[in-house]
Amino acid sequence: MKNINRRQFIGQASCAGLGYLSFMNSFLNLKAMNAAAIDNSSTAGDGYKAIVCILLAGGNDSYNMLVPHEELRYNEYLSTRSGLALPRQDLLRLKLGEAGHPARDFGVHPSMTEVRDLFDDDKLAFISNVGTLLNTSTTKQDVYDGIDLPIGLFSHSDQIQQWQTGIPNQRGNKGWAGKIADLIGSCNNNQNISMNLSLSGSNIFQTGNNAVEYAIDPYQGSVGMTNYDPDSDWIFREMMTKGIDSLVEHQHQDIFKRTHINVIRNARDAHVEFQDALSGSHVFGEEDFPDTYLGASMEMIARTISVRSTLDFDRQIFYLVYGGWDHHDEVLNNQVAMLGQVSEALGAFMGGLEEIGVADDVLTMTISEFGRTLTWNGNGSDHAWGGNAMVMGGPNLVNGGQIYGDYPSLALGTDIEIGSGVLIPQLSTDEYFAEVAKWFGVSSSQLSTIFPNIGEFYDPFSTQLPIGFLNS
Repeated sequence: MKNINRRQFIGQASCAGLGYLSFMNSFLNLKAMNAAAIDNSSTAGDGYKAIVCILLAGGNDSYNMLVPHEELRYNEYLSTRSGLALPRQDLLRLKLGEAGHPARDFGVHPSMTEVRDLFDDDKLAFISNVGTLLNTSTTKQDVYDGIDLPIGLFSHSDQIQQWQTGIPNQRGNKGWAGKIADLIGSCNNNQNISMNLSLSGSNIFQTGNNAVEYAIDPYQGSVGMTNYDPDSDWIFREMMTKGIDSLVEHQHQDIFKRTHINVIRNARDAHVEFQDALSGSHVFGEEDFPDTYLGASMEMIARTISVRSTLDFDRQIFYLVYGGWDHHDEVLNNQVAMLGQVSEALGAFMGGLEEIGVADDVLTMTISEFGRTLTWNGNGSDHAWGGNAMVMGGPNLVNGGQIYGDYPSLALGTDIEIGSGVLIPQLSTDEYFAEVAKWFGVSSSQLSTIFPNIGEFYDPFSTQLPIGFLNS
């Protein structure tokens, strides 16, 4: 164990308690072998689709990610943000839209060149002032009185959980991606590997009643059992492989032992299948993806998508956590590097998807548990509520080059500003997620199963999409 690196430790830590090094990754990769497919009619003949969800964990200060450039609105921003304000001349100005266009005059953070280009090419859109809500009529007074508010508002753990479950009024352990996999998982002919693939280990987002994530590593792919390699000619590894095969092929009479071994066997077989497929994945150039953890993660997702036919998948949901956004201090310095890495990874990923011909089949979306205060605390910003998110895909998938929702005034004292520049969201996470789910193949009748509160914001049987950032 002394030679284990940090990356392997993170990927395997949740399994370490088993006490069996060889089986370290087996329980992490439990798979839903019999997903409850209630109604797959909406996915029939619909081709391949994938969701890539990136959690910017810690609370992204997204009003420095997307900034008003028009002079009057910029001056409101400057007055409120004070020491956190970016110079107007440094903003990367987004293309000017037609009269009345919601992106009439905005800029993005100076380090987000690729995001600016994707937006201008209609491959990326912003969703403004989105957050957890219980209804459409939340007012300042409701907040002050504590009426109909999400549980644990401003709490990292509660708000991250709610963005993953889609249920803001209770704590739960089932995520909306897990519930989707429960409902339509059988549309994949391959039932050995979960529809939900995680590059960040176990998570609520991809956990359903039956479905759980299949964990992969950004650098290695499926981790598998230590020293298990059927193709190795190294004598020690060959002996280990034979020994593990002998153990897992033994037929136990005890139901608990049999169940345990079946889990190990299924994980072993899935690992071999996944790695065999990955060995034939598309080879990207050395300079195609940035040399960062986020860049490597996005490259692994692109490689996995490139072998979708080999693995016999019609639907996949990928999950990735890029943390470290809790900037109570040094927010300006931290954002230069971190927003730059996000932008570079998104640009490279879109280029990779175009290279393998699936740009219009893969939706990339960002989430973060909350925005940050518009006011500064002397060196950073604190926990807030509504914030801005990004969605990315080919121009036939995403209605790009637009900002959805009403980008709020950043002046203090408005009807939706409750103090310290904390903004009440004007779009709900329910609307955001429901639009993604409908595109992915969830039927109108199933939306309220996944998002019980959706009826407060949107009629699931409407012919119109909740927000409109997708083309279908």
